[in-house]
Amino acid sequence: MNAKLMIAAVLWLFSGFRSTPAPPAQPATIWVAPDGDDKNPGTKESPLASVDMAQRKARELRRLNDASVAEGIQIILKGGQYSLAEPLIFRPEDNGTPASPTRIIAAEGEKPVLSGGVRIENWQPVRGVLKGLPQNANGHVWAADIPVIGGRRLLFRQLWINGSKAVRASTLNDGKLPRILSVDKSAEEMWIPVPGFDPENIGQLEFVIHQWWAIAILRVKSIRVEKDKALVKFHQPESRIEFEHPWPAPFIDEKKELNGNSAFYFTNALSLLNSPGEWYADLNGGKLYYWPREGEDLNAASCIVPVLEELVRVEGTTDHPVKHIAFQGIAFGHSAWLRPSVKGHVPLQAGWSITEAYKLKIPGTPDKAGLENQAWIERQASAVSVKNAHDIRFEKCSFEHLAATGLDFVTGTHHNLVDGCLFRDIGGTAIQMGFFGSPQVEAHLPYDPADEREVCRFETISNNLITDCTNEDWGCVGISVGYAHDIDIQHNEVSYINYSGICIGWGWTKTVNCMKNNRVFANQIHHFARNMYDVGGIYTLSAQPNTEISDNYIHHLEKAPYAHIPEHYQYIYLDEKSSFIRVINNWTEKEKFFSNSPGPGNHWENNGPAVADSIRTKAGLPEPYQYLLKW
Repeated sequence: MNAKLMIAAVLWLFSGFRSTPAPPAQPATIWVAPDGDDKNPGTKESPLASVDMAQRKARELRRLNDASVAEGIQIILKGGQYSLAEPLIFRPEDNGTPASPTRIIAAEGEKPVLSGGVRIENWQPVRGVLKGLPQNANGHVWAADIPVIGGRRLLFRQLWINGSKAVRASTLNDGKLPRILSVDKSAEEMWIPVPGFDPENIGQLEFVIHQWWAIAILRVKSIRVEKDKALVKFHQPESRIEFEHPWPAPFIDEKKELNGNSAFYFTNALSLLNSPGEWYADLNGGKLYYWPREGEDLNAASCIVPVLEELVRVEGTTDHPVKHIAFQGIAFGHSAWLRPSVKGHVPLQAGWSITEAYKLKIPGTPDKAGLENQAWIERQASAVSVKNAHDIRFEKCSFEHLAATGLDFVTGTHHNLVDGCLFRDIGGTAIQMGFFGSPQVEAHLPYDPADEREVCRFETISNNLITDCTNEDWGCVGISVGYAHDIDIQHNEVSYINYSGICIGWGWTKTVNCMKNNRVFANQIHHFARNMYDVGGIYTLSAQPNTEISDNYIHHLEKAPYAHIPEHYQYIYLDEKSSFIRVINNWTEKEKFFSNSPGPGNHWENNGPAVADSIRTKAGLPEPYQYLLKW
């Protein structure tokens, strides 16, 4: 070969190398499928069976600093239901890095569900007459065995048939609710009209009472009928709390000037099972009874009851946080809420259960001279919780068929994202964030910890659809943020809520605290205040400097039928000591706003139906997120 040919060959060889670059590095990938096997290697063709085994495999790759994780780790879940025996816990050992995150993602086009439930099978029609069952239900009701989990019959409060929530048997479907007659706080008892069912065999009967902006759920101890009225007593500890706590208490319209006394209904008794779609679990007899809706074939139906209150916990410490983990396209479903069945539920506000509360004989606390009551509270259970973590992402996930809180950022969180997710059929609050008090810290005290790392901060809640939430605890809300700062809530749609849509703040205090720089921007809130009042489409509490509520679209406020003060509703509500808040350019169908004992520094500008239509049309879900409405 002559010199020219040799040079040409070398140039061609090198030009070929330049024109065919090496393929980009790929993240380590672990596949999981409901029909997989945890002895498999975790490939697409041979997947694992459980998410926790995939999580362990990923953790080992991190621990050993395996070269395959340089571009991150993907745990890909194929479609189907993954029944959890216990919550999945993500710890600091699961951490990713900015360059190498860990992602738990759905296989393309598929829907994996992390479920805390079990299936009910082997339904049989009830033959003959079942003692205690209403006459009109005879011949319509089916029965199945209550599952035995861990050697005990399962306690549960929810049932889903083919993805639709069944109704716990109650008097709520009878139409207009009756009103209590009187309250005796010292004797811890209430008089009510004689109930329209047999009060002799009360079993696990519960009494649900409407109290201003909250409901209480009380386990019934006894009912004694005297002529045209009945005396009701309740179990402890909720009986003591119900009759001691001053706010919100049972209401008696003594002067007959308002909308009557507190409304109530009964639930959870076989004698109340009188309509299609209702169910009752007889724990003593070990049977679950259900009256199928038209078209439901229980032998072919998916019937699920919840076992776990928690499905996923992302949980670090202040010194060792969890970080750089993402959930994408994952469904979280079938969580339980057991507190009312075990010790009742008497809330202070927004679903926060009171552990102790009473009226002060001499008003005043170090922060608030006029405060006449004190209360200590505890957090509702949540399906997914995040503690001491940052750079955690929930994208295009769904939170459905959950009994209490959906997603809760509890403490020590920052720079997390909730984007493009669906929150639907949730018993309590959809998204909760921040500190609200505790059994150790009184609920009216300002919160500003010495260690800033404890505070939830710099969080984004954007482009989510929140609908049909608060369907068990009517006093919960769509999005609830307590003591937190730099929280950005934008372009969400919040609808079909029983109380307020978006709530920011806590503490009823004018003292400047850790709350500041919060932003509620361009959200659409509609069909709220369906059962409660003293309500706002957007509601605030306490001092929170440089907080702004702007460009929101609020409409279809539904007047609660059981409200004691029927006109006490508002589209934007700055409640006690709300301070240093700007309320600007919000479109509401009426110019109905309210400030209750506000603090200084609030600024209102251009709010109401005269606001430009461009504000209204741009609020809510942007076009790329309209898929949520189809879900």
